[in-house]
Amino acid sequence: MEQSGQEGRRPANDGPKAAARNRAALVTAARETFAERGLEAPLSAIARRARVGQGVLYRHFPDRAALVSAVLEENVRQIEQAADAEDATLPGLLGVLTWHLAESAAFIGLLHSDRAVDRSAVRAHSSALSERVQLGLRAHLPQDHPLTADDLELAVAMVSAAVIGPTREERVRRALAAWRLLGVQVGPVLPFGG
Repeated sequence: MEQSGQEGRRPANDGPKAAARNRAALVTAARETFAERGLEAPLSAIARRARVGQGVLYRHFPDRAALVSAVLEENVRQIEQAADAEDATLPGLLGVLTWHLAESAAFIGLLHSDRAVDRSAVRAHSSALSERVQLGLRAHLPQDHPLTADDLELAVAMVSAAVIGPTREERVRRALAAWRLLGVQVGPVLPFGG
């Protein structure tokens, strides 16, 4: 058997394991790239950051809307995991939520865009994701908290509208200032488990 021809070969394809790993890398790369460069960032930049080819990107996400949806879904899933943790508190959950708002600030623009996207579908999906976040927050809202469940929902909407700025640090600063103005205590601004 000839060894010299095998040295330049690519490693064996990991099949389904590689697919799951590639998808997760693409979602992370998309979150970071969109946060840095906005929703119009080239999909090729996301593929490069995830260290996959564009064909792999399109195999998982046929268009930009599918990729955006996957990032939003992952954000909500992490907030739900934080809400389900044994030691979950409202300030801790708001810290996780604020981290996701600052990391995904570019996605807020999607809801207000006039692109040729089915806006009713985007709004319906956004509404469903928002409701899942609200359920997690309401479950940890103390009875003696100054905000009611409806007030908390409005507070989240107000803070998300304030999360603007060219850098993550600026977006976090503005979000924390908005929470402070609303008189709401927020825990460390970190991803769940981070």
